[in-house]
Amino acid sequence: MNPNAAQFQTDAGRLAADLTHRQRIQSAMAKYYAARLPRQALFRDWQEGRQTAAETKWAALQQLDEHLLAFEKNATARGTQVHWTSTSEQARQVIVDIIQRHRAQRIVKSKVMTSEEIHLNQLLESLGFEVVESDLGEYIQQLKGEPPYHFVFPCMHLSREEISDLFENHLGTAQTHDPEALTMIARRVLRQKYLAADVGITGANFIVAETGMVSITENEGNARLTAALPRVMITLVGIEKILPRLSDLALFLPMLATAGTGQPLTCYNTMYGGPRQSGEADGPEEWHVVLLDNNRTALLADPEQRDALHCIRCGACLNVCPIFKNVGGFSYGTTYQGPIGAVITPHLRGLQDWKHLSAASSLCGACTETCPVKIDLHHHLLQNRRNAVQQGGGGWEGLLWRAFAFVMNRPRLYRLAVRLGRWAQPLQGLVQGEAFDPLQAWTKTRDLPDLAPQSFRAFWAQRVSAPAPEERRPT
Repeated sequence: MNPNAAQFQTDAGRLAADLTHRQRIQSAMAKYYAARLPRQALFRDWQEGRQTAAETKWAALQQLDEHLLAFEKNATARGTQVHWTSTSEQARQVIVDIIQRHRAQRIVKSKVMTSEEIHLNQLLESLGFEVVESDLGEYIQQLKGEPPYHFVFPCMHLSREEISDLFENHLGTAQTHDPEALTMIARRVLRQKYLAADVGITGANFIVAETGMVSITENEGNARLTAALPRVMITLVGIEKILPRLSDLALFLPMLATAGTGQPLTCYNTMYGGPRQSGEADGPEEWHVVLLDNNRTALLADPEQRDALHCIRCGACLNVCPIFKNVGGFSYGTTYQGPIGAVITPHLRGLQDWKHLSAASSLCGACTETCPVKIDLHHHLLQNRRNAVQQGGGGWEGLLWRAFAFVMNRPRLYRLAVRLGRWAQPLQGLVQGEAFDPLQAWTKTRDLPDLAPQSFRAFWAQRVSAPAPEERRPT
């Protein structure tokens, strides 16, 4: 078995059986649902907003090359340096070169999921740089030595007690279970990191072609400090984050907040237009934007699934996914979890190595229904499964499905198989739960449904051939 798939099955089985973990996640999701629905109602027409957002992203991707060139032209006009990178290796090298050229040692980062995607922290730390995550959830996960659990709520799986223990062990602080006190502990530590940092690294929620500006949405203000205090700012962003016009943000910013956290608008929405200009009081002396492809153009070339690039990383599909709510974020073993991760990870990291994520789905369609930019997520999961089999990755499962299709397309053979199934059904009870049970993976946690004693075809034939009851006439 693929080692990634084997690890997924191990982790998913362990976490699905952890009732405390499941209760925490489902409790957090219940609060999210309660917050999101009233915010959606504030839109004049939420469904029309979804349609407009989907069409805007579609148009942006149809002319992606033109919009990216326009962004570069407008950004460089104000002194920004734009770097084009095809692979994660190129992106890492560009960032390392910038840091080394400035002889920097201390780096502070706001939430940057693309840096998780290219494993930037590990490289920088191996080269001797101090790297500190400034987003509270990301900082907690960094202290734990773990990746983000959820790309919007990085430490949603932890309790206050666990966070307090973590701070006590790593920062030497006193025990407290008060959320505000825990936040203030992190704030005191991180403020010193901002002041000492040589380089700040940010991500971006959107980049605007019309103005050459970057839009960053956050709730803590840490990205503003990351961008304002260090001498050098680096923004790492995927090329799919492009929007054609500044006015598009009037829809996308409230939609991102509503779908992501159930807020009407996030606390901080900041536009960056370049390094510090003459007469400005703060901001970096030098600003670099690193545009990351990393197989995004390969996904763009897929006419069936290119709409997956519409994703604005709101996390809404994770929040409604029954699989995510039971197996958790770490089980996926990749940067992007949940339905969107199961769709795009095989494109970004290899279909045969990550096809198992597309199989980890109930295909209920909740992800597609909730997506604010109308990505056809559950159908894309089916398409990934199909493509994996067509590439020769079906294995025994592919052979079984081909046998199933062969039988189902031949009525006589199907009827024979049903009769044999009824004959063999009592034997299932003898082997159920044993090591040689062919259906052990299913019967270990559920009962195998019994076949009906009579098929509908047989029932109908018997009904038609039976004599009609005598008509009863009134006396």
